[in-house]
Order: sequence, then C-alpha cells, then structure tokens
Amino acid sequence: MKVSDILRVKGSTLYTVTPGEPLARAIDVMAEKDIGSLVVMEHGDLVGMLTFREVILCIVRNGHTVGETTVRTAMDDHPTTCTLETELDEVRRMMLERHARYMPVMDQRMLMGVISFYDVAKAVVDSQNFENRMLKAYIRDWPASGDEQPSAQL
Repeated sequence: MKVSDILRVKGSTLYTVTPGEPLARAIDVMAEKDIGSLVVMEHGDLVGMLTFREVILCIVRNGHTVGETTVRTAMDDHPTTCTLETELDEVRRMMLERHARYMPVMDQRMLMGVISFYDVAKAVVDSQNFENRMLKAYIRDWPASGDEQPSAQL
C-alpha cells in the first residue's frame, strides 16, 4: 500500500498558516477545525509544520504564555516528508524514527496532502480486516474432505 492510497480515501483537505501569523491565531484554527497540525506555507512553498507538540513546547519555553509569538518561532522548520509513491511500511518507519504524528505528502515541490499516524494505523487495520475476511471466505469455501474424489464402493 502506498501513501496515494491513503490520500485517495482520506481526501486532500489542507489547513495552512504562514510563518508570520500569530501563534494564538494558529491555535484558534487548530481548535476550531479539531485538527492536530497546520502546514506552514510561504510564497507557495512548504516551510514547516505546526503541531500541538510544537505549540506546547513553545508555550512552556515562553513561561506558559503565547503572547506575541509567531508561528515561525514554534514550527518544525524541517518536517519529514514523503511522496505519493512512498510505501506504507516506509512511512511507518519514518514516523516512528522521528516521533512524527503528521507528515506532509509532496510531489516534487507541490504539497499534495498531510497524513497522520492515525491515517496510517487505520489503513493498516482496514487492510488486515479485509485480508481476514477474504481468508475466512476462502476457508469456508474450501472443499470438504472426501469431496475431491468419488468414494469407491466394495
């Protein structure tokens, strides 16, 4: 399974913010939309990711206040990215290695979407459930012992 398969099911709705915007406004958007991340874009380019992890770390560094802090101060300016063709196993490895819960999906310099660790886990579970159903159906249709050959009468 590839990242493109996840985005096809999930859709490609994106919420973005610019690095110069107030962090408080970004937090409001995240809360309002019930999302855990915002893509930080500047002049049409991906320049970072803002997740609740970065927000919390920034607030703690600022003495537990947001104040006049901008998104640029809090964002991860080197987010791990993947492509539409990246295999799901590789995405899981990268997310676990970087402790990343969100990953931008790029097609060269164009942002195609964002996948979350939840999206990846759901895709794996859905795939396993489908495989289990297919295996159970196959086993139910398995010929009964002795049905393959006619029995000989003595």
